[in-house]
Amino acid sequence: MHPQVDMYLKTAKRWRKELWKLRAIVLKAGLTEEWKWRAPCYTHQGSNVVILGDFKEFCTVSFFKGGLLKDPHNVLVKPGENTRAARMIRLTSVEEIEELEPIIIAYLHEAIAVEEAGLQVDFSKGREVEIPAELQTKFDEHPKFETAFDALTPGRQRAYLLHFSSAKQSQTRTTRIEKYIPRILNGKGINDCVCGHSKRMPACDGSHKSVR
Repeated sequence: MHPQVDMYLKTAKRWRKELWKLRAIVLKAGLTEEWKWRAPCYTHQGSNVVILGDFKEFCTVSFFKGGLLKDPHNVLVKPGENTRAARMIRLTSVEEIEELEPIIIAYLHEAIAVEEAGLQVDFSKGREVEIPAELQTKFDEHPKFETAFDALTPGRQRAYLLHFSSAKQSQTRTTRIEKYIPRILNGKGINDCVCGHSKRMPACDGSHKSVR
């Protein structure tokens, strides 16, 4: 057991009993406890398998490759509408966790088997997002910009495309694109840290606000 996880659980203001129970279940499955992204994270042979979460309305056990699990009990949900890989189980009481314990353990063993088999989430499925005309115009004007965009990971490309496309007005889409051109030219995703102060690299964790 990791000492930072001990401290986190002892000082948790919400879902303390529930998180302690989830921790015991996850450790029972034979996973290694680590402290990552300021949360209890559990790995198998160095690969991330699940992470515990503490939210306002529920606590969670999130599977990094939950999209590959069969989920015969239909308990897994996406953290976000456009989430590709992760799936979570949302919980609100110790009693609920105890009732679902056999299912959680079964899913943990399946997740471990996924890692041992070396399976990867296919991010190409359902990833097609139309390139806005305004973005194509910028590509035509600046070939280096298009090259930089193509060099981004599929996930980073998708995040930008969703952000640009969600604007209803053409001028708004153009403004958004122009705002992020420098970031894209530097190989950064829309949610990546650019100040160097984040403790959750490469993601931004808001640390830049404390140094302004």
